[in-house]
This record gives sequence, structure tokens and C-alpha cells, in this order.
Amino acid sequence: MTAIAQNAKTRAAPFMAPVRRFAEGLGALSPASLISAVLAMALVLWQGTVFNDPDTFWHIAAGGWMLDHRQVLHQDVFSFTYPGRPWASHEWLAEIIMAGAYRLAGWTGVLLLFAASLGLAAWLLARGVARWLGPLGQAAALVLAFLVIGPTVLARPHLLMLPILVTWTLELLAAREAHRAPHWWLAGLMLLWANLHGSFVFGFVLVAGFGLEALIEPGTDRVKTIRDWAPFTILTALAALATPHGVSGLISPFSIMLMGTLNQIIEWRPASFSSFTPFEAGMLVTLLVCLAKGVRVPLMRLLLVLFIFHMALQHQRHQLVVAILVPLLLAEPIGRAFGRTAQAQPMTLPARILLAVFVVGMAASRLVVPLARGDDAITPVSALAHVPPALAAKPVFNAYNFGGYLIFKGVKPFIDGRADMYGDAFVKRYTLINNGDPAALDAALKQYGIAWTITQPKEGVVKALEGRPGWKRIYADKYAVVMARTDALPPPKPAKP
Repeated sequence: MTAIAQNAKTRAAPFMAPVRRFAEGLGALSPASLISAVLAMALVLWQGTVFNDPDTFWHIAAGGWMLDHRQVLHQDVFSFTYPGRPWASHEWLAEIIMAGAYRLAGWTGVLLLFAASLGLAAWLLARGVARWLGPLGQAAALVLAFLVIGPTVLARPHLLMLPILVTWTLELLAAREAHRAPHWWLAGLMLLWANLHGSFVFGFVLVAGFGLEALIEPGTDRVKTIRDWAPFTILTALAALATPHGVSGLISPFSIMLMGTLNQIIEWRPASFSSFTPFEAGMLVTLLVCLAKGVRVPLMRLLLVLFIFHMALQHQRHQLVVAILVPLLLAEPIGRAFGRTAQAQPMTLPARILLAVFVVGMAASRLVVPLARGDDAITPVSALAHVPPALAAKPVFNAYNFGGYLIFKGVKPFIDGRADMYGDAFVKRYTLINNGDPAALDAALKQYGIAWTITQPKEGVVKALEGRPGWKRIYADKYAVVMARTDALPPPKPAKP
């Protein structure tokens, strides 16, 4: 029997070897990276709030226009208030990608696009953190990061840049660890980043921080350091200029932050601590760990962390950057404080296969149950459907949050989410009109010849128009109210005999 068993074992060896290698490979797969990627994709595919931003509509419309006309937008083609006004679509590449995904597979295609982007970013982030932190540290860092990222998971260009931000930071960390300049291919990543989203300026902030760290490092050859880092920095700057908008593309992120009406846009408001938030939880846990363990952070990295926190406190939209960068910048100092050394994170073929199976399964599950969009606070489907086409072609006053949907449906809005194009004065004027200010409303009705309005029910403009002769309500639901000038309505169809 022993000989028979041995003989069977020998014959089975060639077939068991691949199984054994696959099982061994699973041990090389960081559980945190796999779980993070899958959870990130699930967050986009199934949480149901990804399309809670009105800007998604006009981003897709802008990308569609550029695909149809084979040129990048340099002026407004959507509103009736500022037709032809200079407006640079600085996120043109992201918008074309979004429009392409929508044309290929509708809203499900857009979901899959952003799920893939966030899943890749989460996987890269988890692998970066896992080099220095143990299982408990990884879990804490990633849970906090996900909680902070959660409110910003919206179908907008900023999610498409996340894998670039993580890759950029990991390469700079690797360059410092190896006492070298960053690889030249990173400048090519800046070329992509600058055409996707305005957050590319953080790339320069990180280069400046790590470059100065290399320069002031004790015992360093400063001449060699400058000789190594300067060409990369120059090449990166040239890559950032290689956009359809040139210098204006570099200036745009800063000019937006100087707008006086930013506080009217939620994402640009300062962080609020009136109630407990994931962002506050992340700050407190980070302070607790660093102070309790006496974590020593290199000076330049500490300055980078403080700068990023400052930006997040000043503008809520930058909390996303905190959630990505702070775990990467502090992983090594915290790991060393706990006596850990860097651990390799190999990704073997079996591990890649397992990850691919999860990704394909998640995508297939969403395709089987396609997304259907209906009425909500930014999508007045029913309200717009009740507007006669002849009336829809006339000047409209719309809620700020409805502007994107109107553009998407081919209706020229009064205003939409492109506040940088409209400017401070116009946004302030819109606010007065929307609040029902009599003087502002009279002036707008006269100047623009407004024939109808589509606004949210509780806005002051609704009450103001309902008390005016010559205006009537033609539709209302819990999301939108449509008012129309009676002389602008098409004549009623004659009754059939």
C-alpha cells in the first residue's frame, strides 16, 4: 500500500504543483490591499451617492461636445447668460473620458470608470501603508482614510486623479529612501495629471518638500542633489505646461481659490467642527498615536503634513488629499516608532488573478443590475419633462444645482456649477434673485427676458413670482417648481371635436 500511495503521489505531483504555487502566492497578497480595492469599488458601485453632485452632468456634456467637435473648449457654449465668454475646460481630458464611458455604457459605464479609479487608488494606498505598518495599523489607517474619503466619492474628475496622486507620492518616497532623484517617467505622469485635474499643484508641493529634504539632509552632496533634482523639476514644470491652456492652466487653481463667493459652495467652505466628523476623528487618532509613541517625523515631511492639514481646514474639498497623503507620509515614522522595518509587498501571479476575479465579479454585478436615474435634488427629471419644448428654448432662471442637468439635456441655463466662469459678481447677483429680492428680480427679468424658472420649492424666487400677475405655476413636486410667463407659454392645443 505504501508503494501504491507513493506512486500515486508521484503521478499527482505535476498537477499539484500549480495549486501549491497558487496557495503560496496568496500568502504574498496583502489582505489590506485586496480588501481595500474591493471595498473602494463597492463604495462607488453600490453606496448610491456617487451621482449626488450636479457638476457630473455638465462635465459629461462638456466631454461630449469636445468629442463631437474634436476640439477643446475655450469659451462658454452652454449658458445663455454668457455665450462665447472665455472659459477654459481645464479638466478636459477627464471630461472626455467621462463622456466616453457614458456613451459606451450609460450611467453604469460612468460608475465602472470611477469604481476602477478609486479601487486602484485604494489598492496602491494599502500597499504603500502596509510596507511599514502591521495589520492593526493598516486597518486603522485605511478605515480612517475611507471614512474621510467617503463624502467626496462623487462622479467628478477629482476621483480620476487619485491613482496618480498615490503613485506620485510613493515614487517620491522611494526616491528619498534610495537617496536618488525621482525617475524621469514621473514627469510623464504629471503630463497626464495636469490635463485631468487642477490638483496637480499638489505634485509640485510634494516635489518641493522632498527636494528640500534631500538638499538639507546631513552629509549630502548638495551640488549633486541639485544636479539630480533640478532637471526633473524643470521637466515636471514643462509637462504641467503641456496642456491646451498653457500658462492659464497653471494659474487656474489659484485664481479659483481667490474667488470671494467660494463660501457659497459647500466643498469650498472651511471645515466645520460643530459636529463630530470622520475628518476630526482622523486628526485626533493621528495626534494620539504620534504623541503617545513619540513619533519623530522629518522636518520637511512634517511641514508637508501641516500644509495639507491647513488646506483641508481652509477648504473641505482638500480633506480628500489629507486622507491619501497623510497615511503615506506618516507610515514610515509611525512604523519606526513601533519598531518595524520596511516589508516588501510582492504581487505574485496568483494574487493578481485573485484580485482580477474580484474586480470582474464586482463589475459584472453592476452590469447585471444597471443604474436607473430619476428625480432627486439635482435631477429634476419630471419637472423638465413638463416644460414644453418651445418654452424650454427660451431664457430660464434656474436653481444653481439644476444647471448641470439642464446643460446635459440641451437647455441653456442661467447659471451652473462653473462659478469660476460666471465670476463673483454674477454669483452674488444670482443669490439675490434666487432669494426673491424684488429689485434684483425685476432687473433680471427685464435684462434677460426670462420666460420661465425651474427652482427648488423653498427658494424665495418662487414666492415672489407666484404673487406677480402674468406668471403661473405649471408644475411642482418635492424637488422642483416650474413657473412660466403666461405670454411665453405655447397656445393650448384645440380640443378634438
